[in-house]
Amino acid sequence: MNQSLPAFIELWQTTLNWQPNPEQLQTFQVLYDQILEGNTQLNLTRITEASDFWEKHLWDSLSGVSQINLDSLQNSCKVIDIGTGAGFPGIPIAISYPDWQVTLLDSTRKKLVFVQQILDKLLLKNAKILVGRAEAIAREKQYRSNYDLATIRAVSNASVCAEYALPFLKVGGTAILYRGQWSDEEDYNLKSALSLLGGEITLVKSFQTPLTQGIRHCVYVQKILKTPEEYPRAIGTPTQQPLGINFQDV
Repeated sequence: MNQSLPAFIELWQTTLNWQPNPEQLQTFQVLYDQILEGNTQLNLTRITEASDFWEKHLWDSLSGVSQINLDSLQNSCKVIDIGTGAGFPGIPIAISYPDWQVTLLDSTRKKLVFVQQILDKLLLKNAKILVGRAEAIAREKQYRSNYDLATIRAVSNASVCAEYALPFLKVGGTAILYRGQWSDEEDYNLKSALSLLGGEITLVKSFQTPLTQGIRHCVYVQKILKTPEEYPRAIGTPTQQPLGINFQDV
């Protein structure tokens, strides 16, 4: 028997100044049902209880975009969700902002085949999958400097995330790095990396999740200059040698 997602209409409104319409609520429910079904065959998520799913997948996904000035983004905003996994935060964003075009990028083909099945089930016409490594895809002409917004959640450290995200953005575009805790050291390392990538931090937003009061941060990075052609570096290099972090011989 499928579980019903809580609506939490007032909680959406008070925390994110936004609320889903009835059609979006129903689409969230179908998404939840599909994830639970897919979880029996693929290791998609450990978060399966209804209120946990609402908070940690739906609310958390949309918390990032709720903090930016949407007026500055065109109705035709092009978004790339890097390392989307089972489709988060990209699918909730596509559901909530139907005028946006969302590309769901991941290197795991098996997961993205399943994500495509979800998109078909949800009749989401404004989202599409893209299989590949960010380091390689960002070097392809049709994707480089092509997006207004890049989201990246639960992928490596912030400097690595920035190296993945910045090459995809147009100058003036924004990357949203979804983080848990945020430290002065991470801030320093990210700023060092951004000095090479052509970006700057415009906001670090700290907030509590509404049900469990967990601490979350979203780091907003604006691309202010063209990213040099050498970035991103070769596949695997960003994670092995993150920009902005000094490694000393042991």
